[in-house]
Amino acid sequence: MEVLYEDNHIIIVNKRAGEIVQGDKTGDRPLVDMVKDYIKERYAKPGEVFLGVVHRLDRPVSGVVVFARTSKALSRLNEMFRNGSVNKTYLALVQTPPAEPEATLTHYIVRNEQRNRSYAYQSERPGAKKAVLDYRVAGHNDRHTLLEVHLHTGRHHQIRCQLAAIGCVIRGDLKYGAPRSNPDGSISLHAWRIVFEHPVSHKLIDVTAPMPSSGPWQGLSAPTL
Repeated sequence: MEVLYEDNHIIIVNKRAGEIVQGDKTGDRPLVDMVKDYIKERYAKPGEVFLGVVHRLDRPVSGVVVFARTSKALSRLNEMFRNGSVNKTYLALVQTPPAEPEATLTHYIVRNEQRNRSYAYQSERPGAKKAVLDYRVAGHNDRHTLLEVHLHTGRHHQIRCQLAAIGCVIRGDLKYGAPRSNPDGSISLHAWRIVFEHPVSHKLIDVTAPMPSSGPWQGLSAPTL
């Protein structure tokens, strides 16, 4: 487990593709339990370790995940994620480059919980939630285009769904139209950077998770900060 930042109130880790943040019906050991064990061992904490989950990444996605180590941090971070004051930037590999090198995408997303899939529409409809993101082309290799994606809203499968809607399916994302899966079951989407005001000290937290460097990511560099 790679810890990117930690203090008394929060801990930020780099999730590997395939890990689940919280327990689910698979029964696989979740990341939250791994982080609890790390805290218990590192700080020799007796008894149960408090750790709050404030956001999640899809199982096949890698990158930055923030946890709260105190109830004060948890309540404040929950509100920050709800009101959009946490800035999140992702990196995505797509096989078909977008028509424009940079743009803002606005869709209305309907989630189908039974299929665990979202559908993007150009106009409003019952049950839909507005979804907005910015993207820009950040690089290329022989087979893929690297997109830097900044989220303005946090909808179910938002990046996967919106990029697919403009013909830019993320590599390995079978659910949204990729022709084949990645060998390890991941999709080529990485939660690269998160920026927010610390919930207790109020200092600026700006953390990046190193971009994957193997497989389809070879030959690409992360955007310059």
